[in-house]
Amino acid sequence: MRILVNDGMHPKGIELLKNAGHDVDTDFIPQDELSTKLNNYDAILVRSATKVRKELIDQSPNLKLIGRGGVGLDNIDVSYAKEKGLAIFNTPAASTRSVAELTIAHLFGIVRSLPMVNKKMAVDGINDFKSLKKTASNGIELEGKTLGLIGFGRIAKETASIALGCGMKIIAFDPYIDEGDVSINLHSSYEFNHKINVKTTTKDKVLAESDFISLHIPGGQGYVLDTQEFSQMKDGVGIINCARGGTVSENALIEAVNSQKVKYVATDVFENEPPTDDRLLRMDNVGLSPHIGASTQEAQERVGLELAQSVIDFFR
Repeated sequence: MRILVNDGMHPKGIELLKNAGHDVDTDFIPQDELSTKLNNYDAILVRSATKVRKELIDQSPNLKLIGRGGVGLDNIDVSYAKEKGLAIFNTPAASTRSVAELTIAHLFGIVRSLPMVNKKMAVDGINDFKSLKKTASNGIELEGKTLGLIGFGRIAKETASIALGCGMKIIAFDPYIDEGDVSINLHSSYEFNHKINVKTTTKDKVLAESDFISLHIPGGQGYVLDTQEFSQMKDGVGIINCARGGTVSENALIEAVNSQKVKYVATDVFENEPPTDDRLLRMDNVGLSPHIGASTQEAQERVGLELAQSVIDFFR
């Protein structure tokens, strides 16, 4: 089979496909050229950059499979593709640890003013070291603070596992999980597993009771955090979004920061990527990363191998 890997793939995944006898093309085809070229392939493998929408599917009747290296499928018209008989594969578990670790890394960074310090040290570190030290010496510890999770799937549970190890309290909301106690693995990457219960509750309680709120939800559902939601939160709350852009209203978030309702912010994702609004980017107290949640060496290898094996099994 001829397979287009359009957004990149770990070399081990490509090698696995080739060893299985498939013709793999890794030359990137721009989005506006796919309509005339995709029909030359039996499968397309993407990450988040390439969009496989209804029109493109209609223009590619020879296409049999769409693969997404990652969790979300919001860049693919999944229902329509399935109606047309196409197979859809993704890699929901491969990047779990990587995204969870980035969430916690951002959390550590914002409570110790690292975004501000990193921006200013290069400019003022030599001449204004003592002043910067004083400004950055008002951080807080995570132990004893409540982390609220909106969405409680694989990544949220892994985030909870790490946060519990830091001494944080966890509450979570997920519309698909009943209120109560949910058992998760603590330190799940170790040889031993210790299970602990996490309380799932309503979204309103997560908003009202959390010191920090982290999103772990798919895109395509509009704003989950907007002006109304920010008004329900504690003063001085922290917001972390390593999930999807467009789930938090950036306008409402900026207003909440300016009013000091929100004290800490970290985001790996944006309403537009690359961002077209630089207001968040210029705020000293905002932790920023360019949508790299799943982009560790280990995750990329797992994603490539898992997706390649799914393709091989399908065409076998």
